[in-house]
Amino acid sequence: MERIGELIPEAARRLGLEDELREARAITTFAAIVAERVPAASGACRLIRLDGFSLVVEADVPIVAQELRLRGPELLAAFGAAPGGIRATDLRIRVRREGPAV
Repeated sequence: MERIGELIPEAARRLGLEDELREARAITTFAAIVAERVPAASGACRLIRLDGFSLVVEADVPIVAQELRLRGPELLAAFGAAPGGIRATDLRIRVRREGPAV
């Protein structure tokens, strides 16, 4: 008998989905870290991609982006220590652009 969590990485590797699985884990890990360490920003930002050793994050509003920048070293350290994270060296934050008014 095997746990499903132990089967998924091997199945992802065989299907060529290792990168997607790693990115999905990173996204979930980042959301959990933000919820724990910067609760006011939870739900107002998201990890949109891993770019080498950089985390690219989108914030909904400038104040959230600023808070993430201020807490960047703490977030990077926590992300690097988390099971689903990586040892990233840079946190790049962009503010989401609003679409045209309807």
